[in-house]
Amino acid sequence: MAHEPEAQDRGQRPGERLARLLRRWWEEAGSAASGGTRPTQQALASKLGIDQTTLSRYLNPKHASTAPPRVVEALHAHLRAPAAELERARELYRAVLEENSGQVTVGDGPEPTGAADAMGGRGTPGRPGRSRWALPALVAAVTVLAFVAGAVVRDQYAPHPRTAADGVAAGAVPASGAPLQWPLLKKRKEDHFTPGRALQHLLRAHGYEVRTDGFFGDETRDAVMDFQRGNNLPSDGKVGEDTWPELVMPLGRGADGHAVLALQELLHNAGQGGTEVSGEFTAATAEDLRFFQDRHGLRPNGRADVDTWLALLVFQRPPSAAPACQGSTSPPPSTSA
Repeated sequence: MAHEPEAQDRGQRPGERLARLLRRWWEEAGSAASGGTRPTQQALASKLGIDQTTLSRYLNPKHASTAPPRVVEALHAHLRAPAAELERARELYRAVLEENSGQVTVGDGPEPTGAADAMGGRGTPGRPGRSRWALPALVAAVTVLAFVAGAVVRDQYAPHPRTAADGVAAGAVPASGAPLQWPLLKKRKEDHFTPGRALQHLLRAHGYEVRTDGFFGDETRDAVMDFQRGNNLPSDGKVGEDTWPELVMPLGRGADGHAVLALQELLHNAGQGGTEVSGEFTAATAEDLRFFQDRHGLRPNGRADVDTWLALLVFQRPPSAAPACQGSTSPPPSTSA
């Protein structure tokens, strides 16, 4: 039987309400009404193909959940939640996206209580007069807000990229609105993690037989230099603002191979989790990509263009949170110092 919205949901953000709903699904799984057994979060995360930390974040009512529809639908099925509540969860997810992409706070001053106040007229008789907005000023303010809303929301909601020695991740977007910068990868003994594996997958997509282990050794450097020479780039063996745009390639539904593996690994490790790393650009991959694009102020078309690749490379989680699909973090014996 579907539950009515709980009283404690009132006044909460859609993401918090979604987290509370998903949490209740999990807590009530295994009851007599559901006819099942409640799985542990670890077992449930394994079934969903995401890590337990990500699942715990989705189910934590103290934080706004950003669980994508694919995860919501899988949770609904595995936990045997009431059928009528699936559409409610979808509506809450859509409200989360709308809030994250279009909500702006405009100061703490008093607000007009009616049409007369908004147009600069008198307030309600018997009450102190409120601030009066002349129509031209209101129109001008709305126009300005329309231009700056995207920048304000991105700064408020987008996760800030880390900074690391040796330039593994690019810097955050400064308040000046300067564009993102391509990360710089170069030969070193330490693991470059997901960005390094993405580089190697892209090199393989261009025909170079390199290991996809995340370690930038002689083999990867030589392949990079050969690629640079073939594309009339400075052949310094470093992958930065000149080389990345030539390596990445546009991808969409139906694509497959190593370039898609690179895309999926970056998408999985960009902070939302749950992206299947299969090498096939499926409808689920497109859906996850649209979610990422929307969060970072990109056109949510579900296709990987240059701007999307750039944002994916910049907004990567720290190495300690690298996904299990990366495999071993030990360098191969042949990697030189």
